Amino acid sequence: MIVPSSKLMFWVAVIVLPFAFLAAVVPSATVMSLVAAGGLMVVAIVDAVRAHTTLAGIGIELPAIVRMSKEREAKLELRIRNEQQRPQRIRLALPWPREIRPEDETIEAVLPAGSEWSRLAWSCTPLRRGNHRLHTAYVESSSPMGFWAARKAVPVRSEIRVYPNLLSERRNLAALFLNRGAFGMHAQRQLGKGRDFEKLREYVPGDSYEEIHWKATARRGKPITKVFQIEKTQEVYVIIDASRLSARGRGRESAPAATAENSTLERFVTAALMLGLAAEQQGDLFGLLTFSDKVETFVRAKNGDAHYSACRDALYTLEPKIVTPDFDEVCTFIRLRLRRRALLVFLTALDDPAVSESFVRNIDLIRRQHLVLGNMLQPPGVKPLFANPAVAGIDDLYHELGGHLRWNSLRELQKVLQRRAVQFSLLDNERLSAELVAQYLNVKQRQLL
Repeated sequence: MIVPSSKLMFWVAVIVLPFAFLAAVVPSATVMSLVAAGGLMVVAIVDAVRAHTTLAGIGIELPAIVRMSKEREAKLELRIRNEQQRPQRIRLALPWPREIRPEDETIEAVLPAGSEWSRLAWSCTPLRRGNHRLHTAYVESSSPMGFWAARKAVPVRSEIRVYPNLLSERRNLAALFLNRGAFGMHAQRQLGKGRDFEKLREYVPGDSYEEIHWKATARRGKPITKVFQIEKTQEVYVIIDASRLSARGRGRESAPAATAENSTLERFVTAALMLGLAAEQQGDLFGLLTFSDKVETFVRAKNGDAHYSACRDALYTLEPKIVTPDFDEVCTFIRLRLRRRALLVFLTALDDPAVSESFVRNIDLIRRQHLVLGNMLQPPGVKPLFANPAVAGIDDLYHELGGHLRWNSLRELQKVLQRRAVQFSLLDNERLSAELVAQYLNVKQRQLL
């Protein structure tokens, strides 16, 4: 299609309008006015016919898959094909999704002569994680005389994958991932109860008779004890609740009204990926399970860069569903699918009495075989009654009393789960990833698996 340009509007204003006014004032100048206006019209029509050929041979190609991080500036690379290889100035536009903010709505490019392909980088900033697709690109070029702008839509196919932004979380956990010289935390071999034989040493009072190596004792004439190395490839699973409980805002009590960018699930996804990096650093196997009223995604525990990418791909499109979580379904699934003892880290919310009762009832299916950690974000205002000294009036008092009752309910739940050998913790929103990794390292240090 073609549209009139500002240059055509200018010449219409310069030629047609004055001559039309002249013909109205001086009737004898009518013929001259018609000739002037007709001449401009003929030139414009010829230019319009030639405008259809200006975009011939112009094509646009986008990468099939583009990976970006949320709220971090990225670049989308475009390849522009100029089959005629003639110098030309074009303008490009893309129908960006609302979740991605481009630096410029349109960009101009000058195609050099003698070159079939040209490259162009378009800066943009993703605002929300997820999968976004581009199907069309729009190209505009001026006609030879500049009276018209020729436009056409070029079909493209590109998938933009926006992943969670882990940069700020990695800064908070820099001590874990720093691996230079004597700084940072390193994956070290630990000795203790395990299945892998490490070495022999002389008997020390207190060693179990089961650990005595009787053949070595007979050869050396004194008691010799076997020392084992703990298992280096233990399985760690993060189990994410993607139900209505995770649709609530961070630190807010209103659920579906919260935006997706501020939801509790957003923090769970980031924390799960950070725990995966920590498990990779310690040499363990990392897996994922997401559920709502059914099991949504299951990624069996492995390690390596390819596996971490698979876990990231499984989480970046995860969205909460406005349904009640089904712990019966997820615990049955774990019981049937996970045969080897593993660390199960639940990320959910148990401040709903019915949900917490369901969690306690169904956790008995897996707690004897696996080590279970239950975690939820600290709800606002949930604290002991006299923890806040700034109580100004009766309304504040009732607000604090309500927070105390909820705190007491969660404390009772913690004791109930503790009797079942399940650790339940309230984690701070800003330090969720750090506290989750600290739990995992504490389990490793105490050799609870």
